[in-house]
Amino acid sequence: MKIDHRATVLIVDDTPDNLTLLSNLLKDKYNTKVATNGATALQIVAAAKVDLVLLDIMMPEMDGFETCRRLKADPRGSAIPVVFLSAKSRPEDEATGRAVGAVDFLSKPVNPDQLFSRVAAHLRQIN
Repeated sequence: MKIDHRATVLIVDDTPDNLTLLSNLLKDKYNTKVATNGATALQIVAAAKVDLVLLDIMMPEMDGFETCRRLKADPRGSAIPVVFLSAKSRPEDEATGRAVGAVDFLSKPVNPDQLFSRVAAHLRQIN
């Protein structure tokens, strides 16, 4: 049995095309898990090892800010770096994201080179 030591990135977005795009971009370097909403993301973190979360802000029922708040309040998720990925690019959104515990903020549409460098940088900081 082969043991996979790659980091696991949880991608949380309510748009299936975004989940597919991000998973396809990251799958060669990282294990990926996907969630279409905040509640599912929190369940995944509670049940499995996750090394980094890419989190959309604008989602129905529970937005990314609330998802991040809950993740950081849970001992299983408090140390996991959260990077917001959003079409919202106002400075106050980035400030709110950092206030709830995010380590970074990337705008959509995603620049693959920027995504790779930021994910790698944040994973290096936790290892």
